[in-house]
Amino acid sequence: MNVALVTGTTGQDGSYLTEFLLAKGYDVHGVKRRSSSFNTERLEQVSRSEGHRPEHLSLHYADLADSASMTNLIRDIRPDEVYNLGAQSHVAVSFEIPEYTADVTGVGTVRMLEAIRASGVPARYYQASSSEMFGASPPPQNELTPFHPRSPYGCAKVFSYWTTVNYREAYGIHASNGILFNHESSRRGETFVTRKISRAVARIVEGMQETLTLGNLDAVRDWGYAPEYVEAMWLMLQQDEPNDYVIATGEGHSVREFVHEAFAHVGLDWSDYVKTDSRYERPSEVDALLGGPGKARELLGWQPKIKFRELVHHMVDADLRLLRDERAGQLVRIDI
Repeated sequence: MNVALVTGTTGQDGSYLTEFLLAKGYDVHGVKRRSSSFNTERLEQVSRSEGHRPEHLSLHYADLADSASMTNLIRDIRPDEVYNLGAQSHVAVSFEIPEYTADVTGVGTVRMLEAIRASGVPARYYQASSSEMFGASPPPQNELTPFHPRSPYGCAKVFSYWTTVNYREAYGIHASNGILFNHESSRRGETFVTRKISRAVARIVEGMQETLTLGNLDAVRDWGYAPEYVEAMWLMLQQDEPNDYVIATGEGHSVREFVHEAFAHVGLDWSDYVKTDSRYERPSEVDALLGGPGKARELLGWQPKIKFRELVHHMVDADLRLLRDERAGQLVRIDI
């Protein structure tokens, strides 16, 4: 049985990757940070799908800011594959806490790779890189596009990217970067713009909210479906040689288009409900991110199936179901 270690397992990508690996027959070890409140709700669907806590899923308390905890995990678990998805991943928040973002999102990668090197465990390593590294570089962006980050988060991800390349070249570690463009789902955090929109639409339909306030409506992003993107992560570590890949749909849509499609899906005119406020804009904006996934298609055989319109509808429908279940008292917490 293959053994995988996943940081950020309680996040959107981590929960989908955990499900994917369990279905592949892996023994999955997930990293979670200590919290005084429940922070494993995204993994509850894994528990429900099995009818109980999956016997091949183990969660461990550790932190990317604590090198000893990560080194001990690598040494004790001896994973075949390590997926480093953990980060302070909110771009806007990174302007408020730049030093913490640099430490966890950037230096955390050094701690993970050094733990692999120092322990002598021959694990294959996946680094969650980001389209935010491209920043101001004009679209379309692919593996050869220069990086020009426009946020502390983007800068930290560039550091992580080159650290991964360096450990691959210096120590022969099978280490790959997945440069993932925006990927969304019903498990996306509520402070991210796509989920903020889909959740607001559901609340407006149910009469629980009157308006939605957003920032820059003209920003263009390449939005895909998160469960499909975690498959690409896995495929990278199945290759004979490590490499770096852009994972994207190749389609760009503005926040305005996302808003329009979300409200139109429930028969509403978005302009009747949406307001803008400059407080929600970044100090330095990223105008357009549009990925070129040709390399992933050619070498990994990966290509997205769910595109923009279906993604938006899925998120709105999921938030409507969630809200109605909550109001009906049908949601039950599972402590995993």
